Amino acid sequence: MKKVSVLFLVISIFLGCEKDDICSSDTGTTPQLILRFYDIANQEETKAVPNLLVYGINSFNEIVVFDGIGLLATNTDSIAIPLQTSDNFTRFVLHRDLEDGDFETGNIDVVITNYESENIYVSRACGYKQIFNNLGIDLEPDPSNWVINSEILSTTVKNKNEAHVKIFH
Repeated sequence: MKKVSVLFLVISIFLGCEKDDICSSDTGTTPQLILRFYDIANQEETKAVPNLLVYGINSFNEIVVFDGIGLLATNTDSIAIPLQTSDNFTRFVLHRDLEDGDFETGNIDVVITNYESENIYVSRACGYKQIFNNLGIDLEPDPSNWVINSEILSTTVKNKNEAHVKIFH
């Protein structure tokens, strides 16, 4: 009798659910800013940045480790950066040629992205996501910037599968 009751309960739960009650993993979430790095001498060719470490800087000038990126330097030609949803800007560091986790080594460039956040309703189960409109990007100048130039490919960050900004070095 207990088996029948449990089976009835399980069937009732599944039949009682509507499509909007479950948020599929395929459902779009708040996208990240995707940077692709290119060779300044041949601007159609991607170029990996050696020993790149990316981290945020909050309004108190403290380091913020981005989820999914961590504090390990890597050789890469692209990176996805989460944008702050509570402000209309994100300040982050592109730290090139980092050696053995020693922050005194390498070359640091600070980048500021500006945008307008927009809440988009996804569904009852998934809630809201944010997209970012009117994207702008600025490089804080210093005597040894390794980032030479940038090009915004899309002023709206809503697609998580394509690059939004080209960084030339």
